[in-house]
This record gives sequence, C-alpha cells and structure tokens, in this order.
Amino acid sequence: MAITDEEIIDVTPRRLKGGERLYIPAIFKGLGTTLRHMFQNVGRDGKTQKNIWVVQYPEEKRDDRPVEKGGQYRETFRGVHRLNRDEDGRVRCVACFMCSTACPADCIHIVAEESPWPDREKYPKQFDIDELRCIYCGMCEEACPCDAIELTPHYEIVGLSRQEMIFDREKLLEVYDRTIDEKPV
Repeated sequence: MAITDEEIIDVTPRRLKGGERLYIPAIFKGLGTTLRHMFQNVGRDGKTQKNIWVVQYPEEKRDDRPVEKGGQYRETFRGVHRLNRDEDGRVRCVACFMCSTACPADCIHIVAEESPWPDREKYPKQFDIDELRCIYCGMCEEACPCDAIELTPHYEIVGLSRQEMIFDREKLLEVYDRTIDEKPV
C-alpha cells in the first residue's frame, strides 16, 4: 500500500518574522498579562472574594479546602501519615506489605515479625515512612486492607534533618494518639 501525496502532512516549522525573532512582542504580552492579574487582585482579602485563598500564615490557617464534585463539597487534602491502633491499643497493621507495594514513591519500609497475638500471623517490627520522599497520593491508604494507615489533614511537620522526617512506627502511632478524635475524610 503506497502513501499518496494528499496523505503527507508537512510539519516543517515556518520561519519567524522579524519581530517574532526578537521576542519583544511576546515579552510585552507576558508582562501585560502579569500586570493585568496583579491589578485585578489588588484589594482582595480572600474573605469577600470567591476562589481567592490568601491567608496570613502562620497566624491564619486555611482549614477549608473544598472541591465541588457532584454538587457536594468534600475534603481532598492529604497530610502527614498516621498508623492506627486497634481496640486493644495494638498497632492495627498486619504487615501485609500492600501499602509499600502500592506506593509509587517507594517511601514505605516494613520489616515483619511473627505476631505474639493469636488473632494475626505477623505484625510490623519496623514500619518507616520517609515523609520527604512521599508524594501524598493516598495509594497506601487505599491499598491497606485493615485501615491501618491513614493520611491526616495536618500538614505542619518540620524537621531539621532528613532523619527527623523519616517517621518510624512509634512516631506514626504518636501522630495517631494526637489525632485520635479526628477522622480523616
């Protein structure tokens, strides 16, 4: 089967004209757009205008992050992780490795050990999440069959070194203890 001349599309870029080669019109057009947006936003305070989310952080915190979906508003923000406890106060995780398998950033590291409790085969001897490497996609939360890992609405985590931002099992359970009354959405 031969290709006819009508089927051939010429994709050779056209030559730039004199003014286009200097990029001056494009620069002025971009500056005009920037200035237009700047002057449109002067005087807006975020409380009276819709779709403007300006707050004076850290004095003010933005706790309402709704997204309209199907006519209803819902929370879509994902913050720091927590490792949940069961009714007996034990770590809920059964070390199935599904969260670490589902994680696209490969930031979850689990070392399993035989469980001392009769209701499960194993539990995590070590459970680490590198919060700096995490992309907060929520796939670990979706993959967990026993709802052991959740993402909280808290985003204010700081550390002075990379090691401080690797949350181990105890630190993740500590986040659960601080946020026990808050159910992530």
